Amino acid sequence: MQDITVISMIFTTILALACLFLILSPLFKWDTYIQVSSKGKDINPTKEALLTTLNEIEFEFKMDKISHADYKHLKKQYETEVASIMKEEELMITNIDRELMDEVEKEIEAQMKTYKNKKGEGK
Repeated sequence: MQDITVISMIFTTILALACLFLILSPLFKWDTYIQVSSKGKDINPTKEALLTTLNEIEFEFKMDKISHADYKHLKKQYETEVASIMKEEELMITNIDRELMDEVEKEIEAQMKTYKNKKGEGK
């Protein structure tokens, strides 16, 4: 009989701790403790959301739900934001390309040095 009460107390304690954790976990910002940062992953959803919004604005204008002045203003605003994101993406790609090309050139130079050394030894 005592075994059942001990097991039930352990189970109740575990259940209470789990409930306490689930209740208190939203109060803490876990993303400050776990930082997984990648600019490329953050940009695409924003870009897609802006492009979707642009399509919705155009659709609403064609359905006569918004005025021509509002349409022009909103379209210009969102196109500017999309353009800045696309420029940022292009700079990131350009930087990656430069880094990659530098690595490739270093590898080619190293291979050429080893080839020249081997060619010189063979004579």
